[in-house]
Amino acid sequence: MDLFTHFLIPYIILFFAGSKNKLEGAFGGISIDFDVLLVFAGFLFPEIFILTHRGITHSFVFGFLSVLIFLYILTRKQIQEFVGKIIKRNFNLKFTWKTVLLAYFGVIIHLFLDYLTTGGLPILYPFTMERFSAHLYYYIDGVTTLISLTLLIILYLKINLKFKKIAMIIFVVMLISSGAIRGYEKVNAFNAFEDDLEGNFSQISTYPTSNMFVWDTIIIDPKNDRYRLYEYNGITNEKLFQGTYEGLTIENGNHSSALSAIKKANQITEVQRFLWYTDYICINAKFENNQWKITYLNFLGGHYTNNNLTVYVN
Repeated sequence: MDLFTHFLIPYIILFFAGSKNKLEGAFGGISIDFDVLLVFAGFLFPEIFILTHRGITHSFVFGFLSVLIFLYILTRKQIQEFVGKIIKRNFNLKFTWKTVLLAYFGVIIHLFLDYLTTGGLPILYPFTMERFSAHLYYYIDGVTTLISLTLLIILYLKINLKFKKIAMIIFVVMLISSGAIRGYEKVNAFNAFEDDLEGNFSQISTYPTSNMFVWDTIIIDPKNDRYRLYEYNGITNEKLFQGTYEGLTIENGNHSSALSAIKKANQITEVQRFLWYTDYICINAKFENNQWKITYLNFLGGHYTNNNLTVYVN
């Protein structure tokens, strides 16, 4: 989700709950997205690839630590005066256990919203590096971003509070309606391929695109490690075949040597980072010039890495 929506949702919830500290919750909602600053640390320490956007701060444990630091910085007098001059409004946040918990509430809302999108979050880190995602929304929804920005401008303007309340209610209704439509279309895409399950193909996975009616659908053969990729249009019920992908292909060399080379390649930091971000991997191992050329393909595409990565193993 976008930064504006992450700010607005906890703000709206706390507003209608009658909280006097709704801004603390709202800023808590955007606090963990300042992990973009960690990208520089990621360059210095590439082996710690969780130091990235939607990485370490997007977990329950480090999300709390992040918002604690963020709220503390925002409540310093010099910062409040500086921000107040920029927005031309009274900016007076408080740093208490109550406001910290409200800010952490904003973090929880943020994690939930990002969980609904593609890409996934390591929400249980440091207990596990696994990324979790409902794959309901695309990484960034352009329509939602535009609407949330519009609402943010309305809330900033000095207009009647009644109109601001109406605008917030409309925004929430639209957001819920969008989620409901996407949920229906996701199930629709899944059901559309049930009749295509034949032979060894026994699983279906669906992934959102920027168009809520168009879904990437994968039919999976877990036994033979083969995938068929389709683009499904929920309005026209059209299935557009994108290709068949093999989980593992070996060219030249023998099978055991290839598996050994892949095992070595999987220990390379760059490969581990690529695998961490990827839902489905196809591996091509080719023996040439007395070394193995290992190519990893993310046929579904991603937001954080290239679609393929090649390394060489002696």
